[in-house]
Amino acid sequence: MGGETLYQISLIAAFAAGMVALFAPCCISYLLPAYFGNVFKEKKRILFMTLVYSLGIFIVMLPVVLGAKTLATLFFRLHDQTYFVGGFFMLLVALFSLVGIKLPMPHLSMRGEGKTDVVSTFTLGIFSGITSACCAPVLIGVVALSALTPSSLEAVGVGLAYVFGMVAPLYAASALIEKKNILEKPLLKRKIGIIRLGSREYPVFVSNLIGAAIFSVTGALIIILTGSGMLGMPTADSPITQLIQTTAVRVTAITGVVPGINLVFAITVGFLLYRLVKSALKK
Repeated sequence: MGGETLYQISLIAAFAAGMVALFAPCCISYLLPAYFGNVFKEKKRILFMTLVYSLGIFIVMLPVVLGAKTLATLFFRLHDQTYFVGGFFMLLVALFSLVGIKLPMPHLSMRGEGKTDVVSTFTLGIFSGITSACCAPVLIGVVALSALTPSSLEAVGVGLAYVFGMVAPLYAASALIEKKNILEKPLLKRKIGIIRLGSREYPVFVSNLIGAAIFSVTGALIIILTGSGMLGMPTADSPITQLIQTTAVRVTAITGVVPGINLVFAITVGFLLYRLVKSALKK
């Protein structure tokens, strides 16, 4: 099997493997709650904030894809510390969510109603990327797939497809939320009280309370489970690791008989990303 064929097959297989990797316990325990908590915290420009969130994940995972073995080793060694810091950061964001505090982002002008919290969303994405990289099945999966490619440039393509597979369900969820105007429901916009901090007053809405609850419960559970050893580093031969690798092999077997399918896949993904970014920035 030639290097080009292997690369083409690996590209689409990496996307499917990435979608499976999203549901690894050590990945989904932080990434999904952080995403949905942020959705209720922001309430507006959901697609744009999903883009910011996923960029944080990409920035962390890409160096690992490119073969940064030192970084990968560091993530493994600092697994528990990472989850502790991530858990405490979630508790901090829970407070921001409850009172509606937006962190300042200088030199960024955005159209649309309402101020969005780009800083905390991007930081949440970074923490989600780090916790995902700390997850053995996720990390081993992307390293194994990128290792099958003959060059660093092609490894980037495989890695991007893998990570995009992890975040693709988030874009689907954000599109559904915006299309159905779920966060515009009167119940979620209902004001339920006021919190006074010094001389300032912060109104609390139902959506703020839901976001704060997601962050606080998840943050507390991550800290408790990590401290008790129940959220430790899974082994390389764990069932989810085997499932990721099996998925890549099976998709490879299917796509291998269709000439040029990965080129079509890459063009389609590129077009969808273009439309996605264009739609997210103009709203």
